[in-house]
Amino acid sequence: MATFVQIVVNVPAVSGIFDYSIPDPLLGKVGVGHLVIVQFGKQAVQGVVFRFIDQPSVQDVKEIAELVDPEPVLTQAQITLAEAMAESTLLSLASIVSLFLPAGLNQQVDIIYDLRIPDYAPQKSTVESRLIRLLQERGPLRGRQIDTHFRKVDWRKSAGYLVRRGVLGSQSVLPPARVRPKFIKTAQLAISPESAAAAMDDLGKTESTQTRRKKALQFLMQVKDAINVSWVYAESGCNFADLQELEERGLIRLFESEIFRDPLEKAGKEVKRYTGSQIDRYTTQQEIELTPEQNTALQEIINALSSSTAHRPFLLQGVTGSGKTEIYLRATAEVIRRGKQAIILVPEIALTPQTVRRFLVRFPGQVGLVHSKLSEGERYDTWRRARAGSLNVIIGARSALFAPLQNLGLIVADECHDSSYYQSEPPFYHAVTASQIYARLAGAVCILGSATPSIVQRYQAEDAGRRTVTEESSEVVRSMTRLNLPNRIVEAGLPPVQIIDMRDELKAGQRGIFSRSLLKELESTLGRGEQAILFLNRRGTATYIFCRDCGYVLRCPNCDTPLTYHVEKPGPVEGSNGEIEHARLQPSMFGLRCHHCGYERGKPNVCPSCGSRQIREYGLGSEKVEAEVGALFPKARTLRWDWETTRQKESHDMILTHFAAQRADVLIGTQMLAKGLDLPLVTLVGIVLADVGLHLPDPFASERVFQVLTQVAGRAGRSERGGKVVLQTFDANHQVIQSAAQHDVDGFFRYELEQRRRLGYPPFSRLVRLEYRHHDTIVAQQEALKLAGKLGELLTNEQWKSINVIGPVPCFFAKIAGLYRWQIVLRGSDPAAVLKDRPVQAWLKDWRVEVNPISLL
Repeated sequence: MATFVQIVVNVPAVSGIFDYSIPDPLLGKVGVGHLVIVQFGKQAVQGVVFRFIDQPSVQDVKEIAELVDPEPVLTQAQITLAEAMAESTLLSLASIVSLFLPAGLNQQVDIIYDLRIPDYAPQKSTVESRLIRLLQERGPLRGRQIDTHFRKVDWRKSAGYLVRRGVLGSQSVLPPARVRPKFIKTAQLAISPESAAAAMDDLGKTESTQTRRKKALQFLMQVKDAINVSWVYAESGCNFADLQELEERGLIRLFESEIFRDPLEKAGKEVKRYTGSQIDRYTTQQEIELTPEQNTALQEIINALSSSTAHRPFLLQGVTGSGKTEIYLRATAEVIRRGKQAIILVPEIALTPQTVRRFLVRFPGQVGLVHSKLSEGERYDTWRRARAGSLNVIIGARSALFAPLQNLGLIVADECHDSSYYQSEPPFYHAVTASQIYARLAGAVCILGSATPSIVQRYQAEDAGRRTVTEESSEVVRSMTRLNLPNRIVEAGLPPVQIIDMRDELKAGQRGIFSRSLLKELESTLGRGEQAILFLNRRGTATYIFCRDCGYVLRCPNCDTPLTYHVEKPGPVEGSNGEIEHARLQPSMFGLRCHHCGYERGKPNVCPSCGSRQIREYGLGSEKVEAEVGALFPKARTLRWDWETTRQKESHDMILTHFAAQRADVLIGTQMLAKGLDLPLVTLVGIVLADVGLHLPDPFASERVFQVLTQVAGRAGRSERGGKVVLQTFDANHQVIQSAAQHDVDGFFRYELEQRRRLGYPPFSRLVRLEYRHHDTIVAQQEALKLAGKLGELLTNEQWKSINVIGPVPCFFAKIAGLYRWQIVLRGSDPAAVLKDRPVQAWLKDWRVEVNPISLL
């Protein structure tokens, strides 16, 4: 009797789950969670087995063609989580499943194109000409290979036309996995050391050969276990032919050994160097004495770990330095003691070095790291070690949530308010929401930690027994239990914040970047040998470039947004003396860049509109702040920490380590500085311009600005030295500025909650954002109007009377990467329910659908 299974095929555009049978050779080998290859239509695709079924829903059932991995790639809890996420986000199950598979193992069908008529000459289309010329030069190519030659150009329609004309041939293909286990050649002594010593005299015909082989044999006599042959080469000067000869003589054995590519291998060796140093006062094996509030919070978490029933997530709210990390560490220790595992999420890669060091000291050899800047091999091996149960703690950004831990006991989302937890490109999901769902399904405890939780998170935690309209319809996200940590470990308290109204500075004739107070405090701080942070939420040297004669602003041709002027250093380079050096500036580093799509061009000498030479830069960015500090304080050592300087793999850790070791005096950066960093030697934080983003037409703008200002202000005074914050603004009386200056989290929550109540935004409603993109602005507008009309008719039904439509309107950033953007927002108690019917889903075929978006820009 045939055995049937349901499989999610790895074709993100396809919704649903499909029935297949298991052929006899694979019976007993294929189970739930296995990655297989199946025939889907006319193409071979990857798929994941979700469940066994008694009877298929169709008569003609295809067989599984191949088993990709003998071990399951998804656990049962992960399968349940994937289904819950697909249900709550309205995305295809296949697109969600792709999140769980490591890059390189997860492969999708591609098409190989080859040239059938070599001398074909297109009459009109330049895209066709480029495509044919490319295939003439390179031969047959896969679609993803062609993509690299046609950035932001839709070449596939031209290719389809040429295929129909017989000019090109096309064939679907499933590329092999790009990742596989890594093996190295190793050598080991095959006989006793005494026997090896007796064979030393006759190892080669020439003196040099004899010497090399003798040294190699002597080295292996001193090593007990098999060793990488590269070490043998280094110690003896021999080569692989020498080792092969020694093996043929029966003196040694050569074989291959698997090694794991561990991104934490270096950190593990260095962690003792950091232990107990000023770099990180929490990196110590000696446990810190907990405050009464910490003890109370920890005990509640431990009680939840002991409970056999489902429990609400914990919102651990505490001001900067209140000791949240110590609670994470102790909760993790308790989970491991119980034979379970933990996932520790941080919003940014910038935070992983500090977090990893703290956990490595407490749990040596048990920690794995996951984030996007690791190589595919490192991520694959960490994923395999997690699957095998050899790692008890996984640390990383949002993708770390999908590590295949078999016995999950704890999920921590530190800085849970941070927008980086939201994936803003398909498939859309919020890692904090997914963490809450996952913990419930896996019977684990979920801790969300922040000094400034989001309005929705705080509202959910205000009354643990209250249901809110922001909960998922499947009731997997419930109200939270709030745990407060009001006391700081540092007795000095939160640093005082001085508000500087830059309008008064202008009236007083101070027209520079820095106010008189900030200059005075910066000079004093440097004079005392202490450190300062200067924060500005903008990159670049100038915000935009314009013509003084006609007012023309240089814009990106793809996005229609102003280009930013950069005079940048290519990134940090560690010199031989341990100091950070920078490569010499190249002329190509001086230019204009779009921060949306990456478009670059040189700065023109004359205005493209009127021909004037009065082309000037306006505004300021992090590069300009760095240059200004260098001009005003030439002896001050500066470091810049923004997207441009952190593109290399270990640049985050390098910058942080050098600054913490006092190899620089002033750290200048963007939002990365607000991400929970612990820098006890910093006594001054200067917020160069607090108003950035404050007046954007987005209901969540005020919350984002308040969070980043409060967080960055907390970087000062994290030691007994104390600290001070100077906040520069052109809108000193704004509620956000006043609340941030007073560290008034509760006051801002009450103010913002009332604004949300008045306007009908979350947590008093839920949102679904629908976005349409097209190269033609008219088409984009017409499609948006068409969908709005259909939705308007649908919502006249009594069932949906609580849902209203906002729009359609152009997005605030109306054009990105050459595509015009229009959006429709549905608002109500459960707007996602409107879109779950199949006819409505057909309307949304070419739309981007975001449930509970974090921005409407």
